[in-house]
Amino acid sequence: MPSQKDPSSPLENSTQAPSAEHGLEAAAISPPYNPDFENGRWFPTWRPYQGDLDRDPVGINEYLPPSKSVLLGVQHTFAMFGATVLAPLLMGFDPNLAILMSGICTVMFFMITGGRMPSYLGSSFAFIGPVIAVTAYAGAGFNGNLNVALGGIMACGIIYALIGLLVMKTGTGWIERLMPPIVTGAIVMIIGLNLAPVTIQGVSANQFDAWMATLTVLLISGVAVFTRGMLRRLLLLVGLILSYFAYFIMTNVMGFGTAIDFSSVAAASWFGLPSIHTPRFEMSAIILIAPVAFILVAENLGHFKAVEGMTKARVTPYMGRAFFADGLATTFSAGFGGTGVTTYAENIGVMAVTKVYSTTIFVVAGVVAILLGLSPKFGAIIQTIPAALLGGASIVVFGLIAIAGVKIWIDSRIDFSKNSNLIIAAVTVIMGTGNFSLHLGGFDLGGIGTATLAAIVLNALFNQGSEAKAAHQSLAK
Repeated sequence: MPSQKDPSSPLENSTQAPSAEHGLEAAAISPPYNPDFENGRWFPTWRPYQGDLDRDPVGINEYLPPSKSVLLGVQHTFAMFGATVLAPLLMGFDPNLAILMSGICTVMFFMITGGRMPSYLGSSFAFIGPVIAVTAYAGAGFNGNLNVALGGIMACGIIYALIGLLVMKTGTGWIERLMPPIVTGAIVMIIGLNLAPVTIQGVSANQFDAWMATLTVLLISGVAVFTRGMLRRLLLLVGLILSYFAYFIMTNVMGFGTAIDFSSVAAASWFGLPSIHTPRFEMSAIILIAPVAFILVAENLGHFKAVEGMTKARVTPYMGRAFFADGLATTFSAGFGGTGVTTYAENIGVMAVTKVYSTTIFVVAGVVAILLGLSPKFGAIIQTIPAALLGGASIVVFGLIAIAGVKIWIDSRIDFSKNSNLIIAAVTVIMGTGNFSLHLGGFDLGGIGTATLAAIVLNALFNQGSEAKAAHQSLAK
């Protein structure tokens, strides 16, 4: 693939090893220098993979033969599928359009980052709480106030893209100081906890739905615990398929509950464009949804650090590009009626297992998703998934998101003997879980937005300078 001269910042163009002038960020991370990867151009120098797949990892700037690339790309599509379909269903969006946009946005991300950040962009769960609050969505069927939410998501994407441009010019050190692990862990946790009441209420309408939601939880959990390999990676998809089959037997065959109606599936065509929706910009929705940009920064900061640790490539200097690409992709997706997007931990997990980090694989995954998104019949099948099953899946997903926040604290060895860390975590978690909301003028920040702001402000007040001091002490040892 031809490379163009990189017009970005000096930090991104640097081909030297990390130096002291780049601050703590450069000092703390020092992967080996790779002249093919850090070549001063927009794209790295691409090389065919020459190693043994059973033993040697595939580098970011290496590519595999087409046959193997297609198989690995399809695997990444399956890995993201469950969550990327579930998020739009929980917000009343078109899942077919979400799949289509995830594919387009993944290819867009590859181009904007110069193929330097192996990631798949799927539907973001961070938008679910604010979107439900803005649209008063009941939890089933099409969201009648979708257009208002789309305007807010577009505004969020623009803010996120601007943050990316700022990081491209100034480096990532200030972002990591603004959102250290104590803050990012708390923010990720409240994304799950804030949605818990809505989820439980949605599956408590009647006892049949409650029991089917419980069965869904058990099946997804069973796949997660008792299976291995790729099947475990597809826990949401496999668990939903099993629960869907059980629901069909209980309702359509045995007569319990509301039967699944397949008439829309029979009427849908095999190929066609999903319905496009036009955003409507209302300030109240923008104020509530726009702060999700900071949640996405915190979430993706952790993802990109994980990628750097796995690949042993210096991707941190290109983090600004990744933020900008994700923000632009979110704006693009919402502009046509799709969900906001984010890099997916599921696909990072697939890379960890396969040791294949080539970004060309994600282009293949994106193309596969585009083809699926162009099938209305596929979308009609998704729409037949009962609300009880989605509610059960939501219990698992939101719980896993909350625990992911705890894992950030554990992995970062957060010292909770310090009162400052205790207060930051305690206040943020309770504000977010209880949906405590502040108003700016006549606008509602929402529970997640208020808690995110509180975490950042409290960290600035109580931990200013302590992170830098601790990092310098660690480096001096």
